[in-house]
Amino acid sequence: MSKPFKIFIVEDDVWYSEVLEYLLKLNPEYEVYKYSAGQDCLDNLHLNPAVVTLDYSLEDMNGGEVLKRIKAYNPNINVVVISGQDDVSTAISLLKDGAYDYIVKDDDAKDRLWNTVRNIRENLSLKEEIIELKQEIRTKYDFANLVGQSPLLDKVRHLMEKACNSTITVSVTGETGTGKEVVAKCIHYNSPRESKSFVAVNVAAIPAELIESELFGYEKGAFTGAHAARKGKFEEANGGTLFLDEVGEMDMNMQAKLLRVLQEREVTRIGSNKNQKVDVRLIVATHKNLADEVRAGNFREDLFYRLLGLPIELPPLRDRGNDTLILARNFIDEFASENGMGKVELSSEAKDFLKTYPFPGNVRELKAVIELASVMCADNIIRESDISFNSSRSMSDFLLEEQTLREYTTKIISHFLEKYQNNVLLVARKLDIGKSTIYRMMKNDEL
Repeated sequence: MSKPFKIFIVEDDVWYSEVLEYLLKLNPEYEVYKYSAGQDCLDNLHLNPAVVTLDYSLEDMNGGEVLKRIKAYNPNINVVVISGQDDVSTAISLLKDGAYDYIVKDDDAKDRLWNTVRNIRENLSLKEEIIELKQEIRTKYDFANLVGQSPLLDKVRHLMEKACNSTITVSVTGETGTGKEVVAKCIHYNSPRESKSFVAVNVAAIPAELIESELFGYEKGAFTGAHAARKGKFEEANGGTLFLDEVGEMDMNMQAKLLRVLQEREVTRIGSNKNQKVDVRLIVATHKNLADEVRAGNFREDLFYRLLGLPIELPPLRDRGNDTLILARNFIDEFASENGMGKVELSSEAKDFLKTYPFPGNVRELKAVIELASVMCADNIIRESDISFNSSRSMSDFLLEEQTLREYTTKIISHFLEKYQNNVLLVARKLDIGKSTIYRMMKNDEL
């Protein structure tokens, strides 16, 4: 049951006080208290009213004085001053002192008071919802919710704690599906910037010709279709955190512009000559090895060192030992709870099966696999036969394509580059070929 919505009526005219009481009690959710003197109201502020309707001309003290003392006690109490005098200068003075509204005792006063109190309640309800949502977010991104017990994950938590206590740029690396955005949000919501915006941008999902306007914004008429000015993501994140996912996909021209923004801490909207200061905590993520990208000429070295900051490398799921089963248990419980399925168990054969699979899609793939298995299983027991992986095609299917040796070579190298996050030196060792061969094929857009 929600807490009562308390209203104080402070009015020394008995008849008018009863009129206001009758009006407000038409809403059974309003809990109304009446006081004929300002001091009586002040003596009962410990009851925490949401609204005080205050007669300006009280016998024991001036309404303006009562207003100031109410606001000194609790600035969140909404005070609606009701006066018999239509005095503009008095109204302005009271509003400056914190009154929510100034209502003149005329024929429209009751309707205006009813609407004012209703608006106050709606605004308070919205504020409470926002507070609750923020609390849910804080809970969701508490470090305790980073599920797993492996030493590698403990190291990640330790680095995240370091990141929370500073404004240093954080670079998060790891294979697809390891949870890079989750880490970024955990850092934001456990930092002093938690009350400000967390803005995420997937660089790879935005066409190169649109990324500048997306990040920096634009003015009205800056280009065809710019019918109104628009803030960029840097401005949206001002005071908070900007998360640039897949930053390794940014082209060289945009990299230079990003570097300038990071150096000057200001942005310029497209179509404007005005620079706007921004205070943004930057977190970047990529599945690529940016050092290799620098050596290959695909990423600016000066930007690389600017973004490096505090590096956090997320381990692949296959290296996290028993975390696979811990995460599976967590995903099963979440899915079963959301779908009213009751308790769902993993058979011993299913556990063994999960532990032997390498999970190229990491945590994201495990979650999808577990949810599907929870739907497919019988008797709320997930068996090995319920677990289905979207594995790559077999080598025999691959060879049936009858391509040239060069085409096969290109596909094999591309596969290994993707598997090892574009680590050219590692791929060269794995395939026993020269790294110059791989760089040359990259330069010629063959990979």
